[in-house]
Amino acid sequence: MILSGQEIKKRMGDSIVIDPFNEDHLNPNSYNLTLHDEVMVYEEVVLDMRQVNRVRRMKIPESGMVLTPNQLFLARTVERTETHDLVPMIEGRSSIGRLGLFVHVTAGFGDVGFKGYWTLEMFAVQPVRIYPGIQICQIFYHELAGDITNYENGKYQNNRDIQPSLLYRELNPEAEFDSPQMTLDFINKPNSNGV
Repeated sequence: MILSGQEIKKRMGDSIVIDPFNEDHLNPNSYNLTLHDEVMVYEEVVLDMRQVNRVRRMKIPESGMVLTPNQLFLARTVERTETHDLVPMIEGRSSIGRLGLFVHVTAGFGDVGFKGYWTLEMFAVQPVRIYPGIQICQIFYHELAGDITNYENGKYQNNRDIQPSLLYRELNPEAEFDSPQMTLDFINKPNSNGV
């Protein structure tokens, strides 16, 4: 069973935490989450599941940033969420999907007990300009049947930022890894072509 918008509001501060919370973002059976002002891209030509992959961080200016096709952009929500006794899920908003922007490539399914920001795996069908603070996706909640085991020590629990894949930790549990190497690229304004 999916919670209604009013039920989401009723459970705020108890089994649901959305911080910050804005009642204007509440829908009939979901809540709209907003886009933070940074994105991250991988710098490797070939991504290796067993290794740390280099990433580059870019700031989204107020004038917007164009996402190009055939490139994965990782981003995160402004809101930090906590969910207890429910299964959280995110979906792209229909208005965003109609612009050809996939907000999560495969990972819209959350775990009961998850605490943190949602990393978004964004992929554009054609060039599309995004802006910081837009309502990018919606979170909704399923009730859970049976005994509950909370997601406690997962690799993405209590994250504080955009999270690139940490699959290498599963595939090499005995290995020691350095943090992903990251370069910064601050984009200030569109060029003469509007990109």
